[in-house]
Amino acid sequence: MSTFTNPLKLRLKEPDPLFGLWLSLGSDSAAEALAHAGFDWLLIDMEHSPNDSVDVTGQLRAIAAAHLPTEPVVRLPASEAWLVKRVLDAGARTLMFPNIETAEEAAQAVRLTQYPGAGGDGLRGVAGAVRAAAYGMRRDYVQNANAQIATIVQIESARAVDNIEEIAATPGIDCLFIGPADLAASLGHLADPKHPDVVAAIARVTEVAHRAKVATGIFAMDVLGARQYRTEGFRFIALAADVMWMLRATRQALQEVRS
Repeated sequence: MSTFTNPLKLRLKEPDPLFGLWLSLGSDSAAEALAHAGFDWLLIDMEHSPNDSVDVTGQLRAIAAAHLPTEPVVRLPASEAWLVKRVLDAGARTLMFPNIETAEEAAQAVRLTQYPGAGGDGLRGVAGAVRAAAYGMRRDYVQNANAQIATIVQIESARAVDNIEEIAATPGIDCLFIGPADLAASLGHLADPKHPDVVAAIARVTEVAHRAKVATGIFAMDVLGARQYRTEGFRFIALAADVMWMLRATRQALQEVRS
């Protein structure tokens, strides 16, 4: 089997924005259905949703079943070697690491996704008969996987903003994803992501990322927010979450039918 490529990693270097959706329901069926919607990516959330490694594998299979160019992304709950290893072996090739605050933490996240050897200092354990390697049928997987893994780190604290230049310069980082809610809380403005201090911090991150030629991402609550972020130069934009759209649509329909 020929070497696989990660189109999302390549597209993060291009100027066009990539729109995705948070998968927070832990549902294979929801993941498969939404894979037909035409998103550039779908994120399987392990941090704030009830997904373990078995659930992640099921949703990776469900997204692949749509046979469309929607790339799955997995957000880990922490930068733990055993978690990273399981998710990569399950077939994920784009990972998001939460709450990265220093260049050292960013570099560690990259190392966790990489096999050792070839002059590198990767920490990923090697196993051949895993889903990522087509259960051993993709014989060139181990030799080529490092170059195809995309690493996204979340910037969601005042400390991270203070260290943003060093984080953005870390080799192997493909995208800086801002978490407005946690960033607002860290800056002393809980539940107020539109506070001027938060807006200024976000602007600083995007400005540094632009100079470093690193893509930036963010979570939009609605279409208007996503459009605004697009005009601001964000290239990896989450259009809310599955559960949010489900509730909005069903509540609206219920209100209309009762009126």
